[in-house]
Amino acid sequence: MEPYARFGLWDLKDTAATSAVRDCVYDSFSSSSPSSSGLEVKCSDSVRLVSGPSLCSGSVQIWDQSWTWVCEGALDQQGAEVLCRELGCGAPSLLQGALSPLKQTFHCEGHESALMDCPRSGSETCSSGAAVNLTCSDVRLVGGASRCAGTVEVRNTEWGRMWPIDFSGPWFLEHTAVVCRNLDCGSAVYGEKRDGFPLSPWWRVSTDCVMMKSAVRECVLESYSSPSSSGLEVKCSDSVRLVSGPSLCSGSVQIWDQSWTWVCEGALDQQGAEVLCRELGCGAPSLLQGALSPLKQTFHCEGHESALMDCPRSGSETCSSGAAVNLTCSEPLRLVGGASRCAGTVEMKHRGEWRRMGPYGPWLLEHTAARFAVRECVYDSSSSSSGVEVVCSDLLNRPVISLSVSDGVSEPRPQGVRVLLGSKFSVKCSVEPQYPGGSFQLLSPTAPLGQNHTLPAVNHSAHFLFSDTGPAHKGNYTCVYHLHVFNHSFSSQSPRLQLSLGAPDSDLIIRVLLILLLKLLYILPMFYYYCKVRARGGARETTL
Repeated sequence: MEPYARFGLWDLKDTAATSAVRDCVYDSFSSSSPSSSGLEVKCSDSVRLVSGPSLCSGSVQIWDQSWTWVCEGALDQQGAEVLCRELGCGAPSLLQGALSPLKQTFHCEGHESALMDCPRSGSETCSSGAAVNLTCSDVRLVGGASRCAGTVEVRNTEWGRMWPIDFSGPWFLEHTAVVCRNLDCGSAVYGEKRDGFPLSPWWRVSTDCVMMKSAVRECVLESYSSPSSSGLEVKCSDSVRLVSGPSLCSGSVQIWDQSWTWVCEGALDQQGAEVLCRELGCGAPSLLQGALSPLKQTFHCEGHESALMDCPRSGSETCSSGAAVNLTCSEPLRLVGGASRCAGTVEMKHRGEWRRMGPYGPWLLEHTAARFAVRECVYDSSSSSSGVEVVCSDLLNRPVISLSVSDGVSEPRPQGVRVLLGSKFSVKCSVEPQYPGGSFQLLSPTAPLGQNHTLPAVNHSAHFLFSDTGPAHKGNYTCVYHLHVFNHSFSSQSPRLQLSLGAPDSDLIIRVLLILLLKLLYILPMFYYYCKVRARGGARETTL
């Protein structure tokens, strides 16, 4: 580029907040301090994409004395390729309302430099709602095993490797998720900066901008003409993703089958969930809602498959997001070398390998308390000898179970409590205050009878009432405390309490009276016979 002549210049502030560039002038440099700096731009002459989420996506308009909409069916794949190239974007990745040869207007061969250079067979005027929508890619992955894995390249007049500039921090997995969305791939599995690539030009990209923009190309700062061997390698899932969840390892399940569709309730069992979580680089499934229904099961996985779409399928259902299966995979974390499962050195599984977790910056107690989305904070791997050692308590305290009798008598025994038949008794489940809310479930011998044995926790306790104690109440009772916290469901179980039965006092009195009566009935005939024999003996003595 030839240098500019030295003139005065206008300095502009951010132009994104206003529609008029002139409104952004905030200072001028006098001719006494001329400059050779300037801003060079290029706009497309006769085509544009409007009302889209990025500069490379939107509804198609052409300039024909005025801006008019390109109607559905007027553009085929070759025309879309010409249009994307004219805008400086990548290949078309999504073309809606096109591929209709009956209404085709532009007949491109694919080599043209501008859409308006293509032969036209006519023109239609249509509203914006009937216009063709086009998405051109501005990022691609090369050298990987699939279209959703490889080295990131960005197109900005030409394709070049992308190198993140971490003004506010390193490259995290959440940044990789933006690249995955740009490619219409699934969930982010990993993303790492590394060296060792062939020398080539590269583009510097702001990590701050990536999180704020929907298109990576809009975050290109500048290019370096000197070749570099650095680059960014990422992997996204090809055909499955979790959406609308609190983390990359939690959400509603979608699969890619020509387009992203929802996996319906009941289509996935535990083995399928394990395959899916492993495919996303997450831990084992910890919460699976809307599944385990063999009547509607679609995926029949054995558990060893590397991808959900490798599992045999017995059919496919289309459903709305409200009827989709929800899955939460655990974080791939573990504690090793400690005295219990909740103490030790933190290790995380990343790219199929367990390694110690080394913190970036100081490690505070609130970091230790964070149990979810840790995988999204991984930005680099190294051979450092540092690590993090933590000690946690179990998430939920163990509930306490106790029994009280409102009428009658209870008798403590080594294995439990003895309650008299016919009594009214209550079982109390309680837990030390730790988290608000939750519920208690009572596992008891009467549960198979269909009684509702789940109550909400009120002041960290619940009371289960029983009346007219009978043989069905005999057995073991256990409290289970259920709590939904940190977007996960947890439970904790109490020790068992054994209930045995005894007769009430009235029954004992009746039994004693019956025994006395029987004995009396047995003694009276013998006494009568004895008296009769004595009477006869006395009469005989008198006669003599």
